[in-house]
Order: sequence, then structure tokens, then C-alpha cells
Amino acid sequence: MALQFPIYHPSRYTDQSEPVKRPKEFACFSYDKHHKYHPDDSSLKWYYPPTIMGTSLSSGFAEFDKHDDRTDEHIDSLLKTIAVHEQKTGEPIDASIVTWRGMLTKIMAAPYDREEFQMNATLYRDCIPKRFIEEDHEFKKGSERSWVSNGISSSEMQYWGYKFETLSTIPRPWAEVSRDYIENRDDEIVNNKEQYCSVVRTGFGKNIICLGGEVDAIWDSKPATPGDPINWVELKTSAVIRHENDQRKFDVKLMKYWIQSFLLGVPKIIVGFRDREGTLINIQELKTMNIPYDVRRRNLAQWDGNICIKFATLFLDFLRLTIKEEGVWKIRRRANTAYIEVFRVEEAGHGRIITDEFMNWRIKLSLASGKEQQSEATPEQELAPEPAPASVASS
Repeated sequence: MALQFPIYHPSRYTDQSEPVKRPKEFACFSYDKHHKYHPDDSSLKWYYPPTIMGTSLSSGFAEFDKHDDRTDEHIDSLLKTIAVHEQKTGEPIDASIVTWRGMLTKIMAAPYDREEFQMNATLYRDCIPKRFIEEDHEFKKGSERSWVSNGISSSEMQYWGYKFETLSTIPRPWAEVSRDYIENRDDEIVNNKEQYCSVVRTGFGKNIICLGGEVDAIWDSKPATPGDPINWVELKTSAVIRHENDQRKFDVKLMKYWIQSFLLGVPKIIVGFRDREGTLINIQELKTMNIPYDVRRRNLAQWDGNICIKFATLFLDFLRLTIKEEGVWKIRRRANTAYIEVFRVEEAGHGRIITDEFMNWRIKLSLASGKEQQSEATPEQELAPEPAPASVASS
């Protein structure tokens, strides 16, 4: 039987804000140009703005070295990275929820977004019971649709974003990169197999969360002290703003821009504005923390960052109280419905969500530490995250 978590009108969530813990990177991993996993920062990119405006973002589309995403990768890379970190510390991470940033983005956006989604989840019991959540790959692939607009395919328009990343990044700090490379990035073959992924510890209310997500680039360098804020850069493309209706559409889009960057602690978003044919017109820098204020000031789109946080916190509380047994669970929102369903589809096991390799590591870690399993109530009630330095502005 499915339990339903209601999605009320946003005004129902305005009573009080929730404490949020600043995301702190504690681990990372990379995929190389062949999409092979490495537990390091070898695929980290540095931001360096495009040298010429007027570049066609469709340039090189025929040679695009595209990652084949038909294979379900689950959360395997995230689990590997957590295990590597725990091998160094000798302690299990204290998160009660482990997932990709994209899953929490969907939850935070739910009060304003009617997008349907489906996720798989399972409970794994050790020192702190953890819910591991992944995207339902079969559902995602089945929901994808191809389309053509103004003679340009959806695949080519998706390519524009990867092309902009290639035009805006360099593989090493500026002083170590040749001028020839910087000026000829338009000739580079675009490859979306190579990625740098940050793994952070964050928290919403009493929920400690481990999130993994791709980061496009860094502005300068990582700080010497682990956990200190990092000057990440998120790269986006969007249609050039010509009139008020375009601004309204962009302000709606800014909600997910903000959520994605907020969750990983990315302080700056660089938007490449392009025309309908995919020609890069100009770029604009946005400060993540200012986006809700700016949207509220323009008063064209009605979304509130605090409400996104409040809703996510309430849902995660509900999820902790609902997924209390092992097996495989579904987290589902149907299109245009005002609720999220949570129900169990397999009574035992973990499906393919948790790998045997990770479970074997956790058994080894438990034996080495000599710790007995604790009850679920104790750690999850006591681990209330510290408030973020400032609350999010309404918009």
C-alpha cells in the first residue's frame, strides 16, 4: 500500500524556516575521458571565459563524443567514494540519507514544479540506518522524448550546454595552460564522459545527508583546509532575454539553477546566453545567494527558496519514518498530482541500489570498529545540523 505525502499550496509552508547545514566537501571522484572511475580530482576543470562571442554552440556536434547513458550506473561511484573515505578515517559517515544531488533537486522543486519522477530507495542498517536513493533509470529512459524546434533537434540543443562548458574551461590553472589552447577551445572535440563529482555532507533539519553531484569548474583553487567553502562555478546556457516574458521564463528556470548550486555549495553561476540558432551572444555571472532576492525584486516568477527548503525537510522527515524496513522502495510523483507516493516493491534485499562490494566493506568496518548497531532513534534525533549563516530570501 502506497503512503502519500501531500504537496500543499506553497503558502502552507511559510510558518517558519528550517535550519540548513552548509555543504562541506569531504570526498570527490572523477570520470576520465573514457568515463572510467578514479577516486581523485583528476578531471577537475578551471573556469576561463570564452575568448570570442558569436561562436556557434552547434560547432562540432557531428564529432560529439557522447556518453552512452543507456546503462544504469546506479549510485555505484558514490558508494565507492564513500568507502574510500571511510577507509582513510576508519569511521562510517554519519548521514542518514545518501543520494545524488539531482534527486534532492526534484524534491525541493516539487511545490512549484509538476514534473513527474520516480526513484528507488532502500534501507541499510549499520551504526546509523541509512536510506540510499537513486533515480529509477528505466522510468527516466522511458520518459525521455525527442523533439525538433526551429529545425534544431533536442539532442543538438542539449549539446549546446556541453559545448559552452568546453569553451569556458581549461584543464589546469591558467598559468599552466598555453595561450594557443585557450584561444582554440572551439576546435576541441566535446566530450561529456569526463566529469568531476563533489561529495558533500549537508543537512536539512534533523536529516544529515550525503550528496554527490557533478561540478563544472573551479574559479581559483581548493582551500588548504578540508571542508572550507570552495569557489565552484556552475555553467548554464539559456535563450537570450529580449522582453519581459523571456525574463519571466528565465526567472522560473532560475529556481532549479539555484537549488542545484545551493545543494553543493556552488557560489557562482555563469550563464551563456544564446540566440534561437545557438549562437553565443554574451555571458553573465550570477551569485547563487542573490538569486532568490533578485527574482523576488523583479516579481515575475513566484517561487520561494525557504519554502523549497521547508518542503524538502518535511518530506525527508516523512521518509525517515516511512522507510524503516529493508527491501526496495519506490518514491514516485505522477505528472500533475499533488502528492508523492512511497511504497515497497520488494520485501527483502536492496535490489541493485547497494553493491555487494560496499556491503562487504561495511561488514569489515563494523568488525574492525567493534561497534554494535545502535537504534535508529538515537543518532537521528541527536544529529541536528547547525544553521546556515543566513536564511534564504523569499522570492
